[in-house]
Amino acid sequence: MKEQNEEKNLEVSGVIAKTEQFVEKNKKTITIAVCAVVVVALAIWAYVGLYAQPRQLRAAEDMFAAEQWFGEGDFEKALNGNDQYLGFTDVIDQYGCTKSGNLAKYYAGICQLNLGKYNEAIDLLKSYKGKDAFTGAQALMLIGDCYAEQDNAKEAVSYYQKAATKANNFIISPTALWKAGMMQIKLGEKDAAVKSFQQIKDNYPESPEYSEADKYISYAENM
Repeated sequence: MKEQNEEKNLEVSGVIAKTEQFVEKNKKTITIAVCAVVVVALAIWAYVGLYAQPRQLRAAEDMFAAEQWFGEGDFEKALNGNDQYLGFTDVIDQYGCTKSGNLAKYYAGICQLNLGKYNEAIDLLKSYKGKDAFTGAQALMLIGDCYAEQDNAKEAVSYYQKAATKANNFIISPTALWKAGMMQIKLGEKDAAVKSFQQIKDNYPESPEYSEADKYISYAENM
């Protein structure tokens, strides 16, 4: 047992010695690497604390008036602002890389949709980076609405289905599936339409669309 312990101690000592030799031999390289990590960490801290966060705060403040107009349904003013306050278009131009600048794309897309400018709305809503299950899914459904308004039923169906999948909730998903089903009826795709309405019936019994699902399943089946 004593001999085994001595052997282990010799092995540990050997490892320590090799480590010390490695550190001594590569001291300059290790020092440079540590300094580089510190410099990068300081740069990130400075960017976030001294640039990104203040810009985000200014963007949120500058977007306040546009949000007020949006809530009042004044989409033209919300989009373009006035002599005193920025509209969503200005916020996007000045603060596009901030969270508020990204959110402004979502709002601006809805404004353009309500103003009947569907291509502009599509571009804005596609550029919106909405990772959540509400605004992200809502943006996809609104893109579907734009295509529906342009009589592009196939693209509309595609985006309604994407919205339903992304949302996976009883608020957006059944509405998106309903719209998809109606577009599929318009396209004469009865099996696909039945499937869309059946998904509402199977998965979203708490939704308003549920009560009408059977009627439209029957309608699609007898097209």
